[in-house]
Amino acid sequence: MNLPGNLSRPYGPYPEYEPTIFYPKRSPQSLHQDFTVQCEKMDIPFLSYLPTEVQLLNDAYNLVIDAILGPETDLKEVKEPYAGMLVTLKQVKIPIVSVDVPSGWDVDEPAKDGINPEVLISLTAPKKCATGFSGKHFLAGRFLPYDIQKKYELNLPEFPGTECVIEL
Repeated sequence: MNLPGNLSRPYGPYPEYEPTIFYPKRSPQSLHQDFTVQCEKMDIPFLSYLPTEVQLLNDAYNLVIDAILGPETDLKEVKEPYAGMLVTLKQVKIPIVSVDVPSGWDVDEPAKDGINPEVLISLTAPKKCATGFSGKHFLAGRFLPYDIQKKYELNLPEFPGTECVIEL
């Protein structure tokens, strides 16, 4: 999860953001470790815990990028610290952008008890749960081969030019 805050140093093409990465459990996977090292070398701060004081989050940050739970997560099996994070994120007033499946949603069902993002960025193809989503919805990744699209009867939109993201 990425929590951009106030400007103090520029990052890439978006100098108005100063990201903070909430990373409660470090992954042993080399790809994740490489991304962590890259962020550390860019002096991007990490949080090991998510403050439970909702007003603190609302005051300190402008946006939350939700990538806490993946689409394969069994919601009955969500344990701490993730269960507490969901409780906190359901209460924030700042915008939330969810990646693929909003945390706390069942991949096959529209939201019942998860967070309520303003923006959803679906990866590869929209999941069934996105049918009930009423915010801004984007599809990222034009890399799904035609035979896979045909096999799963996906009706994906055409991406204009070389764009890799399209608003649905």
